[in-house]
Amino acid sequence: MRTFAGMVYEFEDDRPRWEQVAEIMRARIADGTYPPGSRVPSVLQLQAEFGISTSTGQKVHRALRADGLIRTQSGMGSYVRRMDG
Repeated sequence: MRTFAGMVYEFEDDRPRWEQVAEIMRARIADGTYPPGSRVPSVLQLQAEFGISTSTGQKVHRALRADGLIRTQSGMGSYVRRMDG
């Protein structure tokens, strides 16, 4: 169990960390914590919140982009995609 930014996260040892963090981020997008058009935490912010490495944070962003949940604008950040319909 690890505590970061006042939150406690218990990561499973048998699953990659990036998958677990991506799952948390998917849930936050689904529940409206990050509504369409809002900025999601940067890789550095993910590092600070979850205690993960830069490469792990990049994998989280890559997975969310592959799922079509976020879009990244170079130099501007990553944002929740607006879903049509």
